[in-house]
Amino acid sequence: MSGKAKVSGQGHKEAYSVLMSVYAKEKAEYLDAALQSMFSQTLPPDEFVLVCDGPLSPGLEDVIQRYAERLTLVRLAENRGLGNALNEGLGHCSNEIVVRMDSDDISLPRRCECQLSVFEAFDVSIVSGTVREFMSDGSGVSGEKRVPLGHEEIARFSRRRNPFNHPASAFRKSAVLSAGGYSEKYHLFEDYDLWVRMLRMGYRGRNLEEPLLCMRVSEDIYQRRGGFVYAVDLLRFHWMLYQSGWSRIWDFLCFAIPHAAVCLLPVFARRLVYHILRGNYSFEKMET
Repeated sequence: MSGKAKVSGQGHKEAYSVLMSVYAKEKAEYLDAALQSMFSQTLPPDEFVLVCDGPLSPGLEDVIQRYAERLTLVRLAENRGLGNALNEGLGHCSNEIVVRMDSDDISLPRRCECQLSVFEAFDVSIVSGTVREFMSDGSGVSGEKRVPLGHEEIARFSRRRNPFNHPASAFRKSAVLSAGGYSEKYHLFEDYDLWVRMLRMGYRGRNLEEPLLCMRVSEDIYQRRGGFVYAVDLLRFHWMLYQSGWSRIWDFLCFAIPHAAVCLLPVFARRLVYHILRGNYSFEKMET
């Protein structure tokens, strides 16, 4: 079931849809901040599609009701997972340019204006950029997650790591649909899998160096980024990249296996390794 409402009339070149999914475990105040950050953009959205992935808490419903006139609501009877929810929402997006937004992040005011300008200036189908990570407990910015900027760097980088920050991504709807949309085949790697499929089809991407979004992280993030199951899923995904011909055995042996080993470390050690790698990784040093 869905309810539709347009936010405002924009010129054709500036029209875009926001795509967000929310589920029962999200906090109402986080959703409120996320919605407000998008409606406060210097270039406001023409349409906002919010997928309610299963029944929600009363607090979340209260927030949604406050914004209901500006939302295209898509309600799923049961929780179906992020990939399925986004595919469902994508079918309700009426604009070619779709901006992804998570229900607990905060977009910076010029985010969408900057991304739209890239789509207008370059022949690209995916645009993302730097995200700032901040702690949910209000202790401040904990770091930045940068990604390679140009298409060639992005393609090389994607053999080993996700080349786009999904929470800060925007894409052409037609390109995503032609690549088959999101898949639940690789749990926690749904967006990475989609990007690689698009790159393999010849679609081009670009990233912005300036921060576009503040991504909320919690103390348990390093716990969720590890463990035996996560390590197995990671290896399975990267083995697929190798078998498909996208990456090389060298990439699998020298990146995927060590990464899986880090996932099996104690949480305090895993946190330390992630901070060291993030601070010292150089896109320019990747081999061609």
